[in-house]
Amino acid sequence: MPSAKILEAKKALVADLNEKIAGSLAGVVVAYNGISVADDTKLRKELREAGVHYMVVKNTMLRLAVKGTQYEGLSEYFKGDTAIALSPEDPAAAARILCKFADADKSKRFVVKGGFCDGQVMDAAGIKSLSTMP
Repeated sequence: MPSAKILEAKKALVADLNEKIAGSLAGVVVAYNGISVADDTKLRKELREAGVHYMVVKNTMLRLAVKGTQYEGLSEYFKGDTAIALSPEDPAAAARILCKFADADKSKRFVVKGGFCDGQVMDAAGIKSLSTMP
């Protein structure tokens, strides 16, 4: 059983994640397995410059953050190595950058799993189509 201090920290993390997800226009869930440190640094820089919040979070914390919300359907994508990119300003920014990166990944281990936009949960094909929007 975790201590009260750790439990409170986890509850605060879940509440913060819930707030960030609710305040975002769009989000993309990816499997980041196999990405090199140099590529990850470059990707994070590009996302940061576009105003996108990219984070690697434990799947359990993500499941708890979306539980009981309109994004509860995202839970099916929270398996394996998972990162989430949240776009509070430009709904297509995260999708555009991450889909471009996934297409260029030679190992094909960096994969877009799904995401959301305008309150709707989307699969990988939906995110791919979102990435082509101007």
